[in-house]
Amino acid sequence: MRQTPPPSLAIDAHADLAVSKPEFADTLSHLAATVCVASAGNGPDSLGRTVTATFSLSANPPSIVISIKADSPLAALIAAERGFSLAMLAEGQELIADAFAGKIEASKRYLVGIWADWPSGRPRLLGAAATLDCLLSASIEVGDHMLFVGTIVATQTSAHADPLIWGRRRYQSLDRTRSLTLASNGHAPLTPSKPAA
Repeated sequence: MRQTPPPSLAIDAHADLAVSKPEFADTLSHLAATVCVASAGNGPDSLGRTVTATFSLSANPPSIVISIKADSPLAALIAAERGFSLAMLAEGQELIADAFAGKIEASKRYLVGIWADWPSGRPRLLGAAATLDCLLSASIEVGDHMLFVGTIVATQTSAHADPLIWGRRRYQSLDRTRSLTLASNGHAPLTPSKPAA
């Protein structure tokens, strides 16, 4: 009986066919995403990192996936503590994003922004577009990253905060002045966009 290799081995088997790292980075810079901070731990032992590789997985049970570098202290802490919290940053929280992206040493990152605790003790960012607290339900190593699946046990959202977006290697905001209207065939009409001034 033939066995299928685990996903991490399957990726390695195709490494010679893969695009280069610069080509990967250039291409994926077009994939805009909400800037998030993933955290684990309690109080002074908390660790966090800016992430954009996250997506909703399931509504039943309510689940989300985050991708964290496999050899990082944060990945080890999420696995050890069996949970993580996630803050979806709001426009105006670029300094928090920069701090957790490594521009500030790990021990001082939670001094940027206003932080409280979830009942679990994990960090909760005030003023974020949305925040989640999650229990770890699954994990898998893929390439040099760990995918952590969290079952969402608590949320908090802001009705007035728009998400901070990362795309084309810069922070961006939602343009509320432009909207796509659907044509009678159900598709958005193709209209050329104006070049940036």
